[in-house]
Parts: sequence; structure tokens; C-alpha cells
Amino acid sequence: MATGDIYRALHARSLNDREAFWLEQASAIDWTRRPDRALDDSRPPFYRWFPGGELNTCHNALDRHVDAGHGDRLALIYDSPVTGTVRRYTYRELRDATAELAGAIAALGIGKGDRVIIYMPMIPEAAMAMLACARLGAIHSVVFGGFAANELATRIDDCAPKLILAASCGIEPGRIVEYKPLLDQAIELATHKPAHCVVLQRPQAQASLVDGRDLDWLRFVTGKPPAPCVPVKATDPLYILYTSGTTGQPKGVVRDNGGYCVALHWSMKNLYGIAPGEVWWTASDVGWVVGHSYIVYGPLIYGATSVLYEGKPVGTPDAGAFWRVIAEHKAVALFTAPTAFRAIKKEDPDGKLLRQYDLKHFRTLFLAGERGDPPTIEWAQRMLGVPIVDHWWQTETGWVICGNFVGLDPMPVKPGSTSVPAPGWDIQVLDAEGNRVKPGEIGAIVGKLPMPPGTFPTLWNAEDRFRQAYLAEYPGYYKTGDAGFIDADGYVSVMTRVDDVINVAGHRLSTGQMEEVLASHDDVAECAVIGVADELKGQVPLGFLVLKAGVERPHGEIVSDVVRMVRQRIGPVAFFKTAVVVNRLPKTRSGKILRGTMQRIADSQDFRMPATIDDPTILGEIESALKPAGYARK
Repeated sequence: MATGDIYRALHARSLNDREAFWLEQASAIDWTRRPDRALDDSRPPFYRWFPGGELNTCHNALDRHVDAGHGDRLALIYDSPVTGTVRRYTYRELRDATAELAGAIAALGIGKGDRVIIYMPMIPEAAMAMLACARLGAIHSVVFGGFAANELATRIDDCAPKLILAASCGIEPGRIVEYKPLLDQAIELATHKPAHCVVLQRPQAQASLVDGRDLDWLRFVTGKPPAPCVPVKATDPLYILYTSGTTGQPKGVVRDNGGYCVALHWSMKNLYGIAPGEVWWTASDVGWVVGHSYIVYGPLIYGATSVLYEGKPVGTPDAGAFWRVIAEHKAVALFTAPTAFRAIKKEDPDGKLLRQYDLKHFRTLFLAGERGDPPTIEWAQRMLGVPIVDHWWQTETGWVICGNFVGLDPMPVKPGSTSVPAPGWDIQVLDAEGNRVKPGEIGAIVGKLPMPPGTFPTLWNAEDRFRQAYLAEYPGYYKTGDAGFIDADGYVSVMTRVDDVINVAGHRLSTGQMEEVLASHDDVAECAVIGVADELKGQVPLGFLVLKAGVERPHGEIVSDVVRMVRQRIGPVAFFKTAVVVNRLPKTRSGKILRGTMQRIADSQDFRMPATIDDPTILGEIESALKPAGYARK
């Protein structure tokens, strides 16, 4: 049997015999009432998975492993270099702590269908909070700890929580971020007022509590009778996760219980190649979809050991932080964002810190969140000597759209490509008129409906917005918002967001292709390309370069190099003439580069401070760097 044959047969079956395929995968999950069919397609384009089924997601993540005799297996390893703490929880310990917290929440009148906002840093109690809500059938909405008060207020008003679970502070390298003043301000701004806030007091910053509304976590929770798991419908919401909307009003992505459990369980073995009991590490945050799917729910539903890390890739204490965690906990795989590896490469380009650690248990590195540019992937491959798998998915999809299924049928890696579609995904590339383009041609990447289990069925209280934002432009398809191409082998390359395809004198060009060239320069650690307004050509590309630590060559020489490289590899049609060297790039807290904001600064346009920005001061640095090049406000 040739490489890829197993995958191709399985993928074809997932599309051609959808009912049988997904009911078969559903048998790996515990149900209180088994679904009688896989797909409810009675109301397109609103599809629902496993109608008639009932289950509890917390039971599938914790109780069933204890019941099966695996209670002493490690479930969660909390590793916090910012506090110098490592704590380990077995499945039994995590179940008992979660059940106690659920009992406390239930005592406040929280039950099936009620909403609970979780506003916490990367600590074990954040995972317990999510699982405790799931245990009761309550719908949680995690908001990234330290998020701005006005943004938190919009989420409070949108999902109307009865309860907020919070911590007194988060810890960043060199600073304490107090959460409670932000939470108090958000509640003051919000029209909806939650009845209670339960606040975990961390020793690094004690929060003041509001009488009658706020409760001290330890005093209130400790000793509460444990709550049992409450069965919910497969189609009931497990959580709401807000993602930025173009209107400034966040979009509440809804995730159901049944399809999500089935999809995540399938992916742990077949995509990530993990066995129950092995140590799996996702270096992300529970405020993002990656943290929901692959720090908390995915590994626990599957019975693996999940690392929950409160730290950074560099600065806690150095660029060897990731290698320490992998070596110390014997992690077999790591899932993180390419931006983390670009940061490590910038600080330690020769991998000197890596050589201090024994990574003999480590098998695979998985990247997602932004495009895995070939130079970064090739650097990681050279340093680690293990397969590097770039895969593609979104907040809306909940799990992978395209990847290399290392646990099922590993296929050749093509640097720059996210490999092949996951089961249930019929991926196509369309032009502006909705016609399929030829292999290798760039267009809008779409997925034929219905999307597979685990993806979002709708937006919270916004069915029309769901239809308009994702389904209206290409009827019968889900609009991913990403642009790229499918090659002759069926491999999908996601080059950029559709908004980042620039039009230079009538030629549609991908900024991602140009970034790939810039990133291949020996002195460049990280880069970005945007399109800026030009009277003659409509738009022209402008590059931003972050250099590796220790580079001493004149910046003008490096800029000349990359301009010449783009001309050689893409051609004069790209009209790439200018790049500026900056110390860092503006990013969201999840590591995505804020190209749209950079473009508005370069074009001297007003812009709204992005809610998810990691450090707002960077924008001033970008503006200062652009002025000598003739861009930004004069």
C-alpha cells in the first residue's frame, strides 16, 4: 500500500458515507443516550451533529477514565516558571477538584444552559472552571485574562452570564497584571450585571471583594458537596468563544458537546499520534480555541497527560524554556504557534540552549495559528531532527481543517503547505466569481457544506450574522477568509488572509509568498509584508524585518538584499522596493501579526486599538520606523 492510501480511503469515506463514518467515530465516546444518526441536515445551511444523542463532556474528560481504572494516571501537569511552581494532578484528583468546584457553582443556582464567564490566567483552576461548567451543563465563555475592560464588558452583555469566575491577577515576565480592577470596571460598563463573581486570590496580588457580589474562591469552594455530571443533548452548547468581528462587535462562536467530543478524540490519535497516558504539551492559552481544544478537552477526553504552562517561549527565563519543559516532563509532542519558534530562533539562532536538554522522548512538533513559513520550519527541523507538521484550523472550526495525519498515515511534508484536508472537509479554491481555479492558482479557500463534527453550528444569538459572515458569499460553502492554493497532489497551502492578497497594477499577489522570501534571509528572524496605497499601482508591498540577535550588518544592506531576493524569486511584477527594520512586530496575545493595523498606520488612516494586542506601545515604534521611509502620519 502506497503512502497516503490509508488517508485517501478514509477521507473519501468521510465524504461519501458520512453517516456510517461518523457514527463509527462516535462509538469511542461515552453516551447516556447514543445518537440514532450522525447528521441532521433538515435545515441547511444550519447542520447539527449526532441529534438524539445525550452525554456529558466532563464525564468523558475525567470520570470515565477514573471509572475505567485509570484514576492514578496523570491528567494535568501545571508548569509555571513565572511562579517557580510545578504541580501534578491525577485523573482522580482533577475529577474530585472539578466536582467540588461544580458543587459550589451549583449552590449559586448555576445549571444547564446558564452562562459563566471565566477570566483567568494559565493556572489549573482555569481548566477546572471550564470542566466544572461542562459538568453542570452550563455554557462557559473564557475571556483571555487581562483583556481590556470595555472588551470584557461587550462579552458580558452578549452572553449575559449569571456568574464570573476570575483570579486576582496574571503574571507576565517582569510584571503583575491585576485582573480585578479590570473586572470591576467591565461590570460597571456592562448593561448586564452578573449576580456573583468568585475570585481566586493569588499571593502575588490580593483583590478587594465587593460585598454581596464577590466570593473568595478558596473559602467558598472548599468542602462543597461534589456535583454529579448532568447529561445534555449532543447539540447543546458547551461553550461560547468570542473572536474579533469586523464591525467591532465580537462574534460568539458556539461549540456543541457531541460533535466536539467525537472530533477531538479522533484527532488525538490520528492527527497527533498520541497514545493514552503519554505527555502532550500545547503551548497556548485557555483564552484561545487552541487552549480549549488541546490543553483541556482533547487530551483529557483521550486520556493523555496535558501540560498547562504559565510562561513564555523566551524570557521565562530564556530561549531554552520550551526545551526544559519538554525534557523535564518527557513530552512526546508539542503544539504551538510559529511565532513562538521565530522568537526562539531570534534569541538563540544556533540552538545553543537546546543542546543543554535531553529530548529523547520528543517525536513531533505541530505548528498552527499563523502560516508556518518554510525558513522557520526548516530551522526547527534542523535543530530538533523530528517531523515538523504545519496544520491549519480556526476558532470557528474547533479542530484541524488540513494537516498531516501522523497517527494514521504520515505523508511527505511540503514546507509551506498545511498538507491535506481532515475527514469531513471538502476543501476547494474559488475565484471572485465562485468558480474553481486550476491547481496552483491562488484564490479564496472554502469548505463545502456541511462542515464536519466539532465545527461551529452558529454564532451566539446571531443566526443572520452567521449566515452573512460565513455562508452568503459562496452559497453552499463555508468561507474560511483565507487565501491560498491546492497543488496537483491535493496539498493545501494557506498563504494569507483574503484581505492580505494585494492588488499591484492588476496583479493579485500574496503577501505570504513575499514573507517567505524575506524570512529566508540569514539575518532575518521574523518579518511581515503589507500592501500600502499607491496612486499609480493601487497598492505596493512594504516589508518589515525583525533581525536575529547579534546581527551587526548595516540595515540598508539587509534591506537591499531582501529587495533583490523578492525580485529574483517572485519577479519585478511584485514591485517590492522597500522594507524597514523594526525591533518587534505588533501581535495579538495568541501570536498573530496585526498586519491590518500596520497597514492603516502606513496609509495614515485612523485605526481602532485592537482588543487583542499584546503590547500597545509597539504601534508607536512601528509609526516611528515608517516615517523615514515616507509612510505614516507626517
